[in-house]
Amino acid sequence: MTFGEDACRVRTGHAPQNLAIVRNLAITLLNGIGCKNKAAALRRHAAQPREALALIRGSPDQPEN
Repeated sequence: MTFGEDACRVRTGHAPQNLAIVRNLAITLLNGIGCKNKAAALRRHAAQPREALALIRGSPDQPEN
């Protein structure tokens, strides 16, 4: 429920599957840095988009959460 999947209104076409892919990618990236609290990490990366981009790029200076 970290991503609010139950509240999501996307139900047609390829959108539900695409959103699931993006959610799984985010979870995989967070697991890759050893994140234990996904909700806190998502809030942090929403507030600090440069850190989120560093995580996507795989930069070594990514702080752990």
